[in-house]
Amino acid sequence: MPVVRSKICGITRVEDALVAAKAGADAIGLVFYAKSPRAVTVAQARAIIDALPPFVTTVGLFVDADRDELARILDALPLDLLQFHGDETAAACEAPGRPYLKALRVRRGDDIGARIEPYASAAGILLDTYVPGVPGGTGEAFDWSLVPAGLAKPIILAGGLGPENVAAAIARVRPYGVDVSGGVEASKGIKDAEKVRSFVQAVRAA
Repeated sequence: MPVVRSKICGITRVEDALVAAKAGADAIGLVFYAKSPRAVTVAQARAIIDALPPFVTTVGLFVDADRDELARILDALPLDLLQFHGDETAAACEAPGRPYLKALRVRRGDDIGARIEPYASAAGILLDTYVPGVPGGTGEAFDWSLVPAGLAKPIILAGGLGPENVAAAIARVRPYGVDVSGGVEASKGIKDAEKVRSFVQAVRAA
């Protein structure tokens, strides 16, 4: 089985980013959504990005961002990848001209393959848990059996993952990557270094 990539999302502090990088995480996520307890300012994000070693992908998370606000952030920061967590159309995701992930919130009865089709230009699709009114970061897992094999895009699995269940999730879904936020936190936006290390180790061992 190919190596599964790991992303630690909701990073708000330089020290947490460095813990993730040292643990071997492939990517870190920076949240640009004011309603999130894990939201960062451009200044915070710049300090985190500047501190990272090479070969750690920086991902900017947006939820139905205003076009001008998105442009301001992208002008200020060298983000490697964008992650769209709202109701963005494919055209909106493509507009900035950068590689992107489209997050889809999964619930029973979804035809995931059909939902992916409009986002043919995406670098990958992130599957998260559907919770009414919440775009992500709920800490709740969905039924992994809902994810069919052979989807057209690389799949990043999110939602309720942690060191204790990520190996089972990988065995069931066989995703390209996994994404964790709340499952490795001491409190909202503050990561627990030991949990981060345990999560990345579990992914690598899976």
